Amino acid sequence: MTKTFLITGGAGFLGINLARHLLAKNERVISYDLAPFDYSDCKDRVTDIRGDIRNLEQLNAAMRGVDVVVHTAAALPLYKPEDIYTTDVDGTRAVLQAAKQNNVERVIHISSTAVYGIPDHHPLLETDKMVGVGPYGEAKVTAEKVVQEFRAQGMCIPVLRPKSFIGPERLGVFAMLYEWAYEGKNFPVLGSGNNPYQYLAVQDLCDAIYAVATLPRETVNDTFNVGAKIYGTPKTDFQAVLDRAGHGKKIISIPEAPAILALKVLSAVGLSPLYPWVYETVGKESFVSIEKASKTFGFNPKFSNQDALIENYDWYVANMDKFKNASGVSHRVPWKQGALSLAKIFF
Repeated sequence: MTKTFLITGGAGFLGINLARHLLAKNERVISYDLAPFDYSDCKDRVTDIRGDIRNLEQLNAAMRGVDVVVHTAAALPLYKPEDIYTTDVDGTRAVLQAAKQNNVERVIHISSTAVYGIPDHHPLLETDKMVGVGPYGEAKVTAEKVVQEFRAQGMCIPVLRPKSFIGPERLGVFAMLYEWAYEGKNFPVLGSGNNPYQYLAVQDLCDAIYAVATLPRETVNDTFNVGAKIYGTPKTDFQAVLDRAGHGKKIISIPEAPAILALKVLSAVGLSPLYPWVYETVGKESFVSIEKASKTFGFNPKFSNQDALIENYDWYVANMDKFKNASGVSHRVPWKQGALSLAKIFF
């Protein structure tokens, strides 16, 4: 039976990929976002509601008749700390309150593996301690505590903790890798680049979302890690993008400690495109166990890290004219490279 899905943050990178996924399943889709739903391939099939997730009145109006809410909206790490908190924490509370008042069947909360902070062991399990790093990580931890409050009141709220997910429409920090690859530059990684590092294809995330949206509530009303099953290291996986670009360029390892110190200085003066959680973890192991999701709802990722990165790179090249000279703090546009744009001349 066809259901009505409301996607908070529907105009974003995950939102559009999920909308396409749900439309292919013949579900009804509502995008709830401050930004317009402007994707020409399916905008005529998606109900576009402009609203703020911090506004309970707007949310209540939007959720009338909705069966499932997928809560993807969030203020990303490059936003101001106060905006991160009000969006990611207060916004989550408002979304759940509106869903409860409108008797929504279930809300899927998209969290992040950022809730694990900078871990001292791997693989990470859902039962591991949550330690947020920086305003974004702290807000994600607090948002999950809000979820627990509403789950205790009888609501069905599956929580997914995805690794950084990649695919068509994704730009953000990954645009730097794709730009350098396209222009025929070598690309630097912190440290040896040989540390196992897991990503996730957005298509596999959409599969996980649909599974927890449709399977029995007693099965999925829980918290799950989701990530790629097959992944390598920054050196091997980023090299696949350089190889795809075809210029014969290589991944270059740079000493981690001095690079982190330099990035901290650049961050302090607003000239770095990277936030601390990125540059403090990219040189370290980072992978989660997906065994719980696999056993509980059959999560079986189809794409490796390299599959996802190469598909995203191909999309970048095919769509470069659409975002030329654009920049911002969301995943839909490239992040400003700051001082790192000058570093290209050395690579």
